[in-house]
Amino acid sequence: MDLFLSELIGTMILTLFGCGVVANVLLEKSKGQNGGWIVITMGWGFAVAFAVYVAGQYSGAHINPAVTIALATIGAFPWADVPIYIAGQMSGALIGATLVYLVYAAHWEPTKDSDLKLAVFSTGPAVPHTLANFICEFIGTAILLFVLLGIGANEFSKGLNPLIVGFFIVAIGLSLGGPTGYAINPARDLGPRIAHLILPIPGKGSSNWGYAWIPVVAPICGGVTGALLYKTLLG
Repeated sequence: MDLFLSELIGTMILTLFGCGVVANVLLEKSKGQNGGWIVITMGWGFAVAFAVYVAGQYSGAHINPAVTIALATIGAFPWADVPIYIAGQMSGALIGATLVYLVYAAHWEPTKDSDLKLAVFSTGPAVPHTLANFICEFIGTAILLFVLLGIGANEFSKGLNPLIVGFFIVAIGLSLGGPTGYAINPARDLGPRIAHLILPIPGKGSSNWGYAWIPVVAPICGGVTGALLYKTLLG
């Protein structure tokens, strides 16, 4: 499997199950409606774990442009492959979100709240505050890269790493996800946000493009910072 296809499939799995669990919890008449934040964080954690299980052996399963750029910045990944990875990640995120739209096709019309529909696809702040929201995503992604590099430096039983990474994502969501919904991944947010824009979702409202730059720029800046800190302090 080539690198582009591996990242596409991995990120598609990530967004299919990640956006899917949000839809299950938020949309009207869904059997998982009102499942709560713990269900959402567990769903995203397992989404990451199984995406890594599928794509890890081929591309390393970055499934996140912030990871790709951060690793390239510290010399752990070739810059020449960065565009290929990001193209795959963005494509996969868009496809995964579209599949969620199709799975929940009968639930968009009964759901009258346009903000809930957008929340299925992309993140948004609980309290809009540009600096605070940026800092939240920055810190979340900095710790993501710092700990991912730490996990990678350990030896585990064969096949256990993706599951550990998945539980780490749950920890980020439970502890740091409240203010912004913890995008910590530009593709995870931007790809589904584009899907929200172009798909014929009944009563969908705005895609909130005024906020959209934060879950793109802050994770990249935070990821690079976390990777550089790890390399400086522990690498």
